[in-house]
Amino acid sequence: MRVLVSGSSGMIGSALTRLLKSDGHDVVRLVRSDPSGPNEVRWDPSRDFIDRDALESIEAVVHLAGESLADGRWTAQKKARIHDTREIGTRLLSTAIASAGTRPKVLISASAVGIYGDRGEERLTEESEFGKGFLADVCRDWEAATEPAAAAGVRVIKLRIGMVLGESGGALSKMLLPFKLGVGGKIGSGKQYMSWIVLDDLTAAIEFLLNADAVSGPVNAVSPAPVTNAEFTSAMGKVLSRPTFFAVPAFGARAVFGEMADEVLLAGARVLPEKLEQAGFKFKFTDIESGLRHCIK
Repeated sequence: MRVLVSGSSGMIGSALTRLLKSDGHDVVRLVRSDPSGPNEVRWDPSRDFIDRDALESIEAVVHLAGESLADGRWTAQKKARIHDTREIGTRLLSTAIASAGTRPKVLISASAVGIYGDRGEERLTEESEFGKGFLADVCRDWEAATEPAAAAGVRVIKLRIGMVLGESGGALSKMLLPFKLGVGGKIGSGKQYMSWIVLDDLTAAIEFLLNADAVSGPVNAVSPAPVTNAEFTSAMGKVLSRPTFFAVPAFGARAVFGEMADEVLLAGARVLPEKLEQAGFKFKFTDIESGLRHCIK
């Protein structure tokens, strides 16, 4: 299958590209620079440009591009970039797909479990209502931007990704140092749920969905076993053989991270991968401790 991937240089995109290539797929990268060969397609969402002719040979699209949430405080400019790089880029790609003479069979477009907002202990599936807050609003606009492709008859999957645990990069790399130094601990009450997924399971799920013709719409890309922040902290301590009693109070998190603390660190969503499991996908990592041991070599 000839698969176009945006965000291919990021943690998820790089791992996905390796997996797809190893399984015999032809991977085409969507890039902002001038293409270096036939397996690159240029686009520039800020200028409403994409090489539409190059899309004619594409059979599937995986769209992962978007401004990082965790790099820097959420100023007004940062929040605008978080929103616009997702909504504008997705709409441009979706519209281009819809107008192609030969359309791809499937568009898998990243979204996030942030769409559910802060929901306490409520068990959340793809049928659950949207939440409230900045991230929930961003995700709603992000997913809505895929509508042109869906209206044109393309099978669209809105992949609601949880916290991704990988060997390098992502959220885990930012947590490791304080835990290794023995100053890691729960954040706030520690009762907030963390819906996580190991990178290997996420890339395998994306490849699985490329061929899961009966699956469309929102899909939760998370482990079947979400944990509280306190449980995650305990597992990190066990894996690293370090103490975890240095808790970060909510006011401390807010002082350091501002609005991001309330939206990401102190908020929780107990999200379940109902559609993936019903479709027959098998997770390798359903226990947080084993997942962390796999990622932390």
